[in-house]
Amino acid sequence: MTGPLQLLNTAEELHKLPRAGRRAVVMTMGALHEGHATLVRTAREQAGPDGQVVVTVFVNPLQFGANEDLDRYPRTLDSDLAVAEEAGADAVFAPSVDEVYPGGDPQVRITAGPMGERLEGATRPGHFDGMLTVVAKLLHLTRPDLALFGQKDAQQLALIRRMVTDLNFPVEVAGVPTVREDDGLALSSRNRYLSPAERHTALALSHALFAGRDRLAAQAALRARAEASPASDERATALARLGEIRASADAHAVSAAATGAAGLPDAVRAAARHVLEEAARQEPPLVLDYLALVDPQDFTDVGPDFTGQAVLAVAAKVGTTRLIDNIPLEFGAHA
Repeated sequence: MTGPLQLLNTAEELHKLPRAGRRAVVMTMGALHEGHATLVRTAREQAGPDGQVVVTVFVNPLQFGANEDLDRYPRTLDSDLAVAEEAGADAVFAPSVDEVYPGGDPQVRITAGPMGERLEGATRPGHFDGMLTVVAKLLHLTRPDLALFGQKDAQQLALIRRMVTDLNFPVEVAGVPTVREDDGLALSSRNRYLSPAERHTALALSHALFAGRDRLAAQAALRARAEASPASDERATALARLGEIRASADAHAVSAAATGAAGLPDAVRAAARHVLEEAARQEPPLVLDYLALVDPQDFTDVGPDFTGQAVLAVAAKVGTTRLIDNIPLEFGAHA
């Protein structure tokens, strides 16, 4: 679909929007940046030239706690419209709070269940109930065929997928990889709150995740060498007798890797935690909320013998700004 971007402020205006082909929706709270633009461009690709892309801009009060930053959350509708149009959106739905919740706070809400009480849910009680409630309302209002969400909010994405499955929403949910700055910091609307010194400290979040990823990759490489050299243990012993200590240690590491993935999740956590502990001693310091390696199906911690896909997730405060980040990891796969 082509033509000038349409700004819609009411449900009535939205319902009058003619459908054209496949409709894709990107839900945001505004303050759009390159991460959001990537979501919109992906939606444009998925909807196709004959489809339709709708971006919602709504700062949802239900998902902010009493001591959170609802009042100071950036509201930049004019620049949001420019970003959305440039990225290929056909319409922006930017309703008021009264339009979304005409009777005040809704008495009936979506409950996130046990997954919504872990990690982010433990730190921000009720956050995911509020998030799912507004997502459900916006899905009903926009009636999309496809809804796209960023993988940076991995727990949010998992809960939306669970809601759509459990409650039979007729929509496909797609995750889009996290967009990062050149130095690795995940793009977030809250990054603008960081001073230069705080931003430097905040890099520890992504650096910690990458350290965990690198630890996993190194172990996978050792395991591949172990399979190619099954006599590594005997070789290590022989090298030790000859005084080749470093070579012997390497051979022992290769031999140990042959035993499989046992204990590797803990090694990944330890590698990431080391980076975060260093950042806690910086000025300004990083104040860790959580570091977790979880199963993406339910966000429970993975055990020492875990194989399959996991999510390494971190949340921390730098100054007054709380940031989150995560990366997917595959256990049991070779490099």
